[in-house]
Amino acid sequence: MIAGSTVTADAAPARYSVKIIGDIVHLRDNKTDSTVSVLTGTSNAYEFVVHGKNVLSMNIPSTTALRNNPGLNGIPFLGPFANRLDEMAFYANGKKYSFDPGLGNVRSPIPQQGFLNGTHDWKLISAKANGNSATVVSRLDFYRHPDWMKQFPFAQTYTMTIRLKDGTLEVNTRIDNLSVDPLPVSIGYHPYFALPETDRNHWSLDFGAETHWIETDAHLPTGEKETSDTFFGGDHHNVPLSRLADKRLDEVFSDLDRDAQGRASVIIKGDTTSIKVTAGPKIRTFLLYSEILPPPGAVAAGGRSGTAAPAGPRPTPPPVAYDGPVVPLTAPNDVPRNVRGFIAIEPMAGITDSMNMAQKGLYNELQYIAPGGSWNESIWITPSGF
Repeated sequence: MIAGSTVTADAAPARYSVKIIGDIVHLRDNKTDSTVSVLTGTSNAYEFVVHGKNVLSMNIPSTTALRNNPGLNGIPFLGPFANRLDEMAFYANGKKYSFDPGLGNVRSPIPQQGFLNGTHDWKLISAKANGNSATVVSRLDFYRHPDWMKQFPFAQTYTMTIRLKDGTLEVNTRIDNLSVDPLPVSIGYHPYFALPETDRNHWSLDFGAETHWIETDAHLPTGEKETSDTFFGGDHHNVPLSRLADKRLDEVFSDLDRDAQGRASVIIKGDTTSIKVTAGPKIRTFLLYSEILPPPGAVAAGGRSGTAAPAGPRPTPPPVAYDGPVVPLTAPNDVPRNVRGFIAIEPMAGITDSMNMAQKGLYNELQYIAPGGSWNESIWITPSGF
């Protein structure tokens, strides 16, 4: 496909189209006036713009900044483990696998968010539109990277399909186990959201999970649990965030409320807009993360670590070599996090520290992929009122 070309399902006017500009793919749904922008090297849908408003909360000024330091913008993929581990090692199949801190891709002493969200090694497989949707498919061959295999010695590939259909964004991930041993699944996603009206303290949540995991000060599960209603101080399907205005949120929930298809959801609600995050049956956990909204004029709290045990910083990555055309952001970043705040709803295959908690006998839902087998699941993001 030629850069800058547009692929449509039929002769104009077509509902869905795909446009490639350099290393970026735009998926377009004309009927709902929706555009999803994907940075192909990271397989990250960094924008979801509906009627000129971005459903995703971004903390970047440009696509150049996104290439050079993706950080937690868009919908980053977290692998081969999501969130935190309680030591510089993980357990699988009854064995301990220790990380090598000298490789520099796993933070010490609390490993966080895996080491794949900043990679530019995803390969574009296809980008196309038809009468039903617009999609981009990318693949990451984990097993080709010695440093990755040294830290997580399970040969595997990831195939991600990002689809725009009927105004809903779907992110589907397939993991193929090429190892001779069962592969533990501990991946997740880290999207940030913001509504275009008011600020965090005026939004509410319909949070589809029954159980809240009590955590240490380092935000690691202790094994103790309580009901979500207890944590939220009321019905978890109706949580005014003003009730939590003075609370930094970094909370793990399980026992998700499922519909007839086995899907679970969280809805962020404003007066006229909402964002629904839906997860398929193999997603077992929603993590809720947000910082306290600072007073007007104050500087927002920085960093994810909060009161958690300090983690070693990642080295600043070198600038990414890119000689393609300049690609501006599709929508202005008019909802800065330090003004309106954000809500991160993180769908994960298991709870924080799931591999190590399973080894301790404190978690019984850790998923494995048999040798030669696959794991396949989706999340969906559906905005309303934008």
